[in-house]
Amino acid sequence: MNLADSTPAMNSLLGSEADSQRTLYPYVTGTSVVGIKYKDGILLAADMGGSYGSTLRYKTVERLKPVGKHSIIGASGEISDFQEIMRYLDELILYDNMWDDGNSLGPKEVHNYLTRVMYNRRNKFNPLWNSLVLGGVKNGQKYLGTVNMIGVHYEDNHVATGFGNHLARPILRDEWHENLTFEEGVKLLEKCMRVLLYRDRSAVNKLQIAKITEAGVTISQPYSLKTFWDFSAFKNPTVGAEGSW
Repeated sequence: MNLADSTPAMNSLLGSEADSQRTLYPYVTGTSVVGIKYKDGILLAADMGGSYGSTLRYKTVERLKPVGKHSIIGASGEISDFQEIMRYLDELILYDNMWDDGNSLGPKEVHNYLTRVMYNRRNKFNPLWNSLVLGGVKNGQKYLGTVNMIGVHYEDNHVATGFGNHLARPILRDEWHENLTFEEGVKLLEKCMRVLLYRDRSAVNKLQIAKITEAGVTISQPYSLKTFWDFSAFKNPTVGAEGSW
């Protein structure tokens, strides 16, 4: 094939590259993720809502995923960007396994990788619209950290994204302690998720809780919380507000 014959094919290829689009602003988003350390490992909780704008269109979106042998990730924000991040992590874990050197990436390494990815994309003015929680256990050491869409990151005993930063973390500051049992940790997370359900319009009453210990990752089946909606403030939220309808 001569050069003249290859020109249309090259133009078609370049055209397809030029037409390729990236997420410029969020379309389908998930709300808060809450994570805590407990006596034996890490617990993460997230509901299964996917908001299309202000409409809760999807109610089966799984936002808790295992990463390799030692880590688990939860994501708020744009779902398609989270899928892209999971593709990055799958490639990272595969590359690490190919060395076959008896070592494997721990949660601290994965968290550091994610901070570089998020900050790099922010510097290119093409951010991944997510806030991430990364937890795990390796060699008996528990690790829990978070990173947002511009690369701001930290490690703590309990973390949260979205409205969880404002509504769940005050509860965690009051009630968390390092010797929480699994049952106590689940109960504390359910309390946080119930408050978020009451106060966050993007939350749904269908959630998963993930556990990671030295033994591995376990993600619960979706389930619903018992709720109570007969509070007087819910029945008549504008009582005493002058000029309200």
